[in-house]
Amino acid sequence: MSETAPVGFVGLGTMGAPMCRHLARKSGRPVIVRDERPEPVRRLVDECGALPAASLADLAARAEVTFLSLPGGPEVEAVAPALLAAAGPGRIVVDCSTVPAALTRTLAARFAAAGARFIDAPVARTRDAAEAGALSVTAGGDKAAFDRVRPLLACFATDIAHCGPPGAGQTVKILNNMVLTQTIAALAEALCIARRVGVDGETLFAALAKGSADSFALRRHGMKALLPGDFPERAHSCRRALKDLDCALELAGEAGLRPRGAEAARGLLEAAIAMGLGEAYYPALIEAVDRPPPGN
Repeated sequence: MSETAPVGFVGLGTMGAPMCRHLARKSGRPVIVRDERPEPVRRLVDECGALPAASLADLAARAEVTFLSLPGGPEVEAVAPALLAAAGPGRIVVDCSTVPAALTRTLAARFAAAGARFIDAPVARTRDAAEAGALSVTAGGDKAAFDRVRPLLACFATDIAHCGPPGAGQTVKILNNMVLTQTIAALAEALCIARRVGVDGETLFAALAKGSADSFALRRHGMKALLPGDFPERAHSCRRALKDLDCALELAGEAGLRPRGAEAARGLLEAAIAMGLGEAYYPALIEAVDRPPPGN
């Protein structure tokens, strides 16, 4: 892989835009960008000299490595034909979206048949971490191809792990999100119970933080979102969290398991969405926890 060959980046949303900005500023390569919306393209052109692509096909033809940061599986499937049309030896697609592991395995096989490589490299951590270039990446796919793109991943991630064959990176990311969402649901339940029986929420969470229930979820999502009831839009939403849990439940089905904790968290997200909170930051599931039980 040439150290000066162009890099493509498709998807300039909440996470993709800062990731792309770090690539453009740190990689030493031209970065060609594409998004359905013109505004983030213009912003990246102005801020860091990114090059706008005339079309997805134009980007695919010019970029040796193409990064994807898209909302989910349908969007990744939609761009795959244009990328496959330009696929060949030396070309690598790095998917930083969170999509079903089964889809990743299918796409990896299709790109391999064309002589290219498809790496699943979903990112974890927050929007603030994306802005700081301090994301975590769990990757799956051909190890030699992963080693080639690792320096590019390091432009926006501080923790990078190769987890195994195609789909392994998605599996680890999806299960991370499953555990995190269940933890947030447990914290929401604890907070609602405490408040209803007369214990202050700040007192509860401060005590949990000093004991065996301490966690990143408590300190980040519990103290900064659940306690103040702060659930902004343009963050990881209830709808996105539900999509990730569905990916986890699909994996569980492949494994012949029924994860009841994940099913319960999914029910809370569905209820929050039904309450009009689909685009709210997903700790908003506490609103579903705090509803009066049916019949009351």
